[in-house]
Amino acid sequence: MPKFSAVQALRSSSVDDSKKLQTQSLKFLLTGIVAAIVDFSLTWILQIGLEALAPFWARTVGFIFGTLTAYLLNRAWTFRAQKSFRRFAAVALLYTMTYLINVGGSRLLFELFSEVFGWADSIALAVSFVIAQGTATVINFFVQRMFIFKNAEPI
Repeated sequence: MPKFSAVQALRSSSVDDSKKLQTQSLKFLLTGIVAAIVDFSLTWILQIGLEALAPFWARTVGFIFGTLTAYLLNRAWTFRAQKSFRRFAAVALLYTMTYLINVGGSRLLFELFSEVFGWADSIALAVSFVIAQGTATVINFFVQRMFIFKNAEPI
């Protein structure tokens, strides 16, 4: 009968943790893509398509709907966590903080690309969106994984 040593147990645990991280990262990325499509589509429609809102407000509306989409998908699919008001409040606080990075950064970059560099508004919006969204996504993943959903009870 083979012996199962502490070293083997640690290696097994490390491999499991690594696979879990990879799986969660991929799910978070896919969820982020869906949320970004919701966010970008609403932002573009409100800002450029309908010219209904100024860039800041269009981006804010897009961000709110994208954020709600991301939270619902991440809670249920990525981290497979039970519903929890405490967790929802923590995510809302996190997204409020990353809102400043995401929406503020997007606004500054849009103005830079559009006004200073003279890019077409659609190109300026897309590039500024990707940079700001990417930054916020990395922050969100690590904070949610390490703190908010760390000890979540599975669904």
